[in-house]
Amino acid sequence: MDKINNTLTHAISISERNNIVVSGVKKIESFDSEEFLMETNMGFIIIKGEGLEIVKLDTYQGNVTIKGRLINLSYAEEPNRKEKEEGVLNRLFK
Repeated sequence: MDKINNTLTHAISISERNNIVVSGVKKIESFDSEEFLMETNMGFIIIKGEGLEIVKLDTYQGNVTIKGRLINLSYAEEPNRKEKEEGVLNRLFK
């Protein structure tokens, strides 16, 4: 019972474009009403939308349920890549 299950299975379920269930989540890096960045056992996932909020969070089993309007869902190799690209662009156009 003291051991957390390290063999999390990753899956995504989207219902009516308004309810998203992600399993296999290791860590939520950041979130707000427009974007979630989560680390899963299959890589980082970015969920973009409108009015996003956590409905249920199960840290033991690695499940996250999100409600809100889904606009985009994508995987990323490293979480800070977007921030680095934006930083370079911002420096060029200052």
